[in-house]
Amino acid sequence: MFGKNPKLAPEKGDGGELKVTSIFLTIQGEGPYVGHQAVFIRLSGCNLACDFCDTEFDSYKLLSVEEIVKVVMSIRDGANLVVITGGEPMRQKIKLLCDNLLFRNFTVQVETNGTIHTEIPKAVKLVCSPKASNGKYHSIRKDILEQTVALKFLISKQNKEYCDISEVGQSRYNIPVYVQPMDEYDEFLNQNNLLLAQQVAKKHCAILSLQLHKILKID
Repeated sequence: MFGKNPKLAPEKGDGGELKVTSIFLTIQGEGPYVGHQAVFIRLSGCNLACDFCDTEFDSYKLLSVEEIVKVVMSIRDGANLVVITGGEPMRQKIKLLCDNLLFRNFTVQVETNGTIHTEIPKAVKLVCSPKASNGKYHSIRKDILEQTVALKFLISKQNKEYCDISEVGQSRYNIPVYVQPMDEYDEFLNQNNLLLAQQVAKKHCAILSLQLHKILKID
């Protein structure tokens, strides 16, 4: 959280058990499924340590796929979308979990930074949020781009690495691009980020994405 988390390597194993930070029912606040009721499965750990990351994902319980699915089914309240997020969910072997959710006719979205990959079913919808360091974006893996339904770029006026977007493969794969003002927990900075995000969206014919869950003050 805020860059203080350890950078963790991909997990080994068969994915029968996963390190889970939380499972909760909410509204998807970002990207192509914004506004949809969704069950979020937040997995623990990340391979990056971004200083603007506002999500706690270090703590976890080790749960079997059967236990995770049981919780999802008990809290779904009609929701048909399951979002697997993190941290970096591709750090763990999530294929078995995805298979189980797809078998139950859920739409499964995985949120990833695009730098690592694990096998997942083709029906899973990947939403990739590229991350930058040393003045440029990390490369997005080809196997990620091939399955990505949306790229979501964060925009910050004061953080020069995030003041614009760049080509990471969206043109070649015809991937819709979203731009989202970074939440820097400062009203003045956030207003500047919002204004810049509008300009960047217009410049690149991208889609402006606001964090609906934060506007609604929900998880």
